[in-house]
Amino acid sequence: MTENNITETLRNLAFELDADFISITDKSCFEDSDYTGNKPQDVMDNLQSVIILGVSLPRGAFETLPKGRGEYTNTLMAATTTLRVIAFKLAKLIEKEGYMATIAPSEGSEYGYWYADRETLKADLSFKYAAYRAGVGNFGMNHLLITKDFGPKVRMAAILTDAPLDTEEKAELPFINDACSECMKCIEVCPVDALTSEGVIHKEKCAEYMFNVLGGLRCGLCIKVCPLNNF
Repeated sequence: MTENNITETLRNLAFELDADFISITDKSCFEDSDYTGNKPQDVMDNLQSVIILGVSLPRGAFETLPKGRGEYTNTLMAATTTLRVIAFKLAKLIEKEGYMATIAPSEGSEYGYWYADRETLKADLSFKYAAYRAGVGNFGMNHLLITKDFGPKVRMAAILTDAPLDTEEKAELPFINDACSECMKCIEVCPVDALTSEGVIHKEKCAEYMFNVLGGLRCGLCIKVCPLNNF
């Protein structure tokens, strides 16, 4: 099977398994000077492609916040479990074609932040940056990916592979979503002032609040108030 056919087969399978989007980016984007995260090349020496998978989250998970944090957290876990099953099946398909594939852990995983560096709270790569470079969306002041179809209410997974998959040429989006310049709702609603109008995020405040104050439950308020949610 050619690389073109593998790519098309992977896309079709992802949608059959209920992914809402799939995009593929080349390893070279992580070498750009504007990228400040960890490089997946440091994990997989022969990396060629990064596959980003995503699902949108149901409206009800946000409307009940902050009282429904248990329900919201459970919904996030269900979304991530769904993505991991999809990613696992795609990884198996890639390996049947003679390549290697592994599923990357995300930053701030709902199963705990032990995947990330304890000082920087960064994982092995930024899913959000990879998705931005693949044309899925751009960043909000809440430091989340604002997708064109679902706003910030998405969960993502990533597959690292040495398969030279096809990437599509995407129209370059501004790094920060244009709508954010006149909206600071996410900054105003943050209960621990983890977000600033200068575009800084204090990850340690966010992690402390969720894992200690909330006992592992997720907050979600910066997503709930975002007017780009496309509810």
